[in-house]
Amino acid sequence: MFFKTAKSILLLIIISSSFIAPLNIFLTGFTFAQDPVEERRALEEELKALEADLQKMDQDITKTAKDKKTLQNQISLLTKQINKLNIQIKQSNAMIKDLSIQVKDTELSIGSTTVKIDDSRQKLAIILRTVWEENQTSLAEIILFSNRLSDFFDNLMYLEKLNSKNQELLKNIKDLKVYLEGQKISLDSEKTDLEKVVKIQILQKQQNEVNQKNQQSLLKLTEDQYQKQLQDKAEAQKRASEIRARIFEIIGVPEAPTFGEAYALAQEIEKLTGVRPAFLLAVLTQESNIGKNVGQCYLKNKETGDGIAVFSGNTVLKVMKPSRDIQPFLTITQELGRDPYNTPVSCPIPSVGGYGGAMGPAQFIPATWMMYRDRIQSITGKAPDPWNIKDSFLAAALYLSDYGAKAQTASQEWRAAMIYFSGGTNTRYRFYGDSVAAIAKQYTADIKDLES
Repeated sequence: MFFKTAKSILLLIIISSSFIAPLNIFLTGFTFAQDPVEERRALEEELKALEADLQKMDQDITKTAKDKKTLQNQISLLTKQINKLNIQIKQSNAMIKDLSIQVKDTELSIGSTTVKIDDSRQKLAIILRTVWEENQTSLAEIILFSNRLSDFFDNLMYLEKLNSKNQELLKNIKDLKVYLEGQKISLDSEKTDLEKVVKIQILQKQQNEVNQKNQQSLLKLTEDQYQKQLQDKAEAQKRASEIRARIFEIIGVPEAPTFGEAYALAQEIEKLTGVRPAFLLAVLTQESNIGKNVGQCYLKNKETGDGIAVFSGNTVLKVMKPSRDIQPFLTITQELGRDPYNTPVSCPIPSVGGYGGAMGPAQFIPATWMMYRDRIQSITGKAPDPWNIKDSFLAAALYLSDYGAKAQTASQEWRAAMIYFSGGTNTRYRFYGDSVAAIAKQYTADIKDLES
């Protein structure tokens, strides 16, 4: 176990701070003072202001996004209303067309009925004239010119009956005309009302289209504002990342740091990953005693993965898994200019089984390191080195953060520690998670005493 009392931690921080040599490291976009302490103070002040700005930007972006959503909903509603009015106008116009046809048919029927009335009137006039003429015939004429007296009276009765029928027909035709004229008036009225409705619907549609156009213009302005806010936020985040990376670079940490130096580094890494310092230091204590023990074996056979012990020179089997780690290990050492056969890695643990091959203070196996290499480089701005204390701390924090440690709860940290050690949460290895939790608890108390 690697524990420090509050006094010893404070003393180590004071002592270690006096040995931090000025660094002459430049990052794009920065102009640095010669004094790293003053530079770090200025950068931290700028970072604090940027973080406040980013918080305000998030609020503005949330509000603009809400406004944008409201406008989109309003435009969608107006579009639906316009589509509905289009359908209604189409239906009304179809009805108007149908009514126009009905009015025309009714007008034709009225015309036809008028002709029938005139014809019936003419026929009725002839009948009435005939009846009148018959009534003017004297009895002597009837006797002289009729073969039979009964024929005359039969003819007269027929004419009167025909007159009666014709008058009835004329009345029916007149009634029909009155009905048709009433129908025409009703159809004309209905058509006129529908035409008024269509005019209102067209006006409503035009107003909605104007509103829709206005809302779309407003939406475009809001969208432009939203994109500008996102761009400003991205630029602020980029600047904040540059500042954090520079602060990270300014921190002077030797190969095997004191607890105070390691804690200062872990504080900065917390800002990047969300992993609390006490927990990160507990994991690194469990792995390498915070950089003091980075491996006791060398790889010697890249085909079998076997090697030798660093101090004794004895052959050690399974130093590195050939199918998984040897090629990544060769790539990593070649990029860093290291001799792959004289770079220390962890030896296999007989009680646990499997292979060794873990690298540096964070004890990453080569295949896993390759998964995090680009992420580390995007933060530090340089090729990461698993044997470098700062790179290894950052890699460990990123890994632990990915598996839930950024939640900073006991259960999530225990789970992350277990996965860090064995890739899962098999209770067979709970000794590791329990040990990390105990160390983190002690470190939390030490740090609390120190800061108070």
